[in-house]
Amino acid sequence: MQATVVDLRYHMNDVLKALDRNENVDILYRGKRKGVLVAKADRAGGKVQDHPFFNMRGSERSVSAEMDDLRGGRYRDI
Repeated sequence: MQATVVDLRYHMNDVLKALDRNENVDILYRGKRKGVLVAKADRAGGKVQDHPFFNMRGSERSVSAEMDDLRGGRYRDI
């Protein structure tokens, strides 16, 4: 789909519908392509049960300690 700057302003609903159909939208300004809106690929969502924090009732550690391990610290990559 091609959309002008005016289309983005007045017909954004049509642009969003095109993105929902996984179409890329070329943005035109004065007839020249300025950019492209790329449809977001659907994430391959995993199950909640596969997350390491799920069902930690039997854990001896505190919730904050578990969350710190999952999030990682500021200097974790160093």
